[in-house]
Amino acid sequence: MTNAPGGPDPTGAPGSRGDRASGRSGYLDGASSEPLHPAARETLLAALDQGYADPRRLHGPARSARLLLDNAREVVASLLGARPDEVSFTPSGTDAVHRGLLGLWRGRSRQGSSVVHSAVEHSAVLHAADWAGAERVSVPVDVLGRLDLGAFAAAAGAPGVAVAAVQSASHEVGTVQPVAEAARAAGEVPLFVDACASAGRLDLPEGWAAAAASAHKWGGPAGVGVLLVRKGARWRNPFPGDDRVDERTTGFENVPAALAAAAALQAVVAERAVVADRQRRLVDRLRTAAAALPDVEVVGDPEDRLPHLVTFSCLYVDGEALVTELDRRGFGVASGSACTAATMTPSHVLEAMGVLTHGNVRVSVGRGTRPEDVEELCRVLPEVVAGLRAQVGL
Repeated sequence: MTNAPGGPDPTGAPGSRGDRASGRSGYLDGASSEPLHPAARETLLAALDQGYADPRRLHGPARSARLLLDNAREVVASLLGARPDEVSFTPSGTDAVHRGLLGLWRGRSRQGSSVVHSAVEHSAVLHAADWAGAERVSVPVDVLGRLDLGAFAAAAGAPGVAVAAVQSASHEVGTVQPVAEAARAAGEVPLFVDACASAGRLDLPEGWAAAAASAHKWGGPAGVGVLLVRKGARWRNPFPGDDRVDERTTGFENVPAALAAAAALQAVVAERAVVADRQRRLVDRLRTAAAALPDVEVVGDPEDRLPHLVTFSCLYVDGEALVTELDRRGFGVASGSACTAATMTPSHVLEAMGVLTHGNVRVSVGRGTRPEDVEELCRVLPEVVAGLRAQVGL
């Protein structure tokens, strides 16, 4: 497994008008999913001919597949600060979140059934706790989206708490959470950390009993999640098992994809100092441009944040309409807080922060995003916002 070749690889969503002929450079939704890293593509193609067999069998092809899987596990462990036997590959990051949280919860069933979590956790954490019938105790955050450590310590120290959950960084606004401090505040209560948004971009903080990551967010293949469970953690499989040796996963791992995910992570970690510095400068430009618009609020911590994303909310503008109009101009962005026709529910993250929830847009640059792409977005953004406001008579 080798590090990625040097230089940016401007890949993105087909159909956008970026590049603008190739349809690539207008993709600004890397926080949802990064294009496949060149290192992942190269490794995946090579591994397809070697990693097809069931790594649990004893014949030659199976042993070859097992070697690839073990290699992937060792690489991921070394890069995320874990032991190889603490790493499992799951079908997705969401699945890893569910298994990590609920496995700790079930392992502490004698101590209690409550789940303490920050008010800005990803919905995968909230849905998992609700599915299990656990009592959820939500801990407030400040206007930047950062956890109130005093309130967290009090909640985790209450009787009947089985597990606590704190994300490493916000999927929606990028704010980095004080995970190590939260782990100390939780005391004997095990801490689950959702690191899907930050793995590869930031070091995994200390203090976790279980953690989850998602390969497609760092440029690995989709359909590969990573579950970390600390040796000695009281974790029990919360779902029906099978005859696999590793009870922390389910079914037959996609061995080529796992190896490709490890290759992408290795490459991303090797280049992240340079890439993060460039992305931070691009995002600072976007933050300045958005903040200059009337009735627009840029949310999240301006400094202690993920380097590649910015979220802002526009008063008197529908978030989905804003995303659609920017897409028409050739820019693929996300709206994390738009009211949907089905639920009419704004983002619970922005609500918990006490910031504007209407007309929300998340822009996240990739490793291949060019300064001219960002400048073009900054140029058209005032026109788009003004045009949408004019449509409703403002």
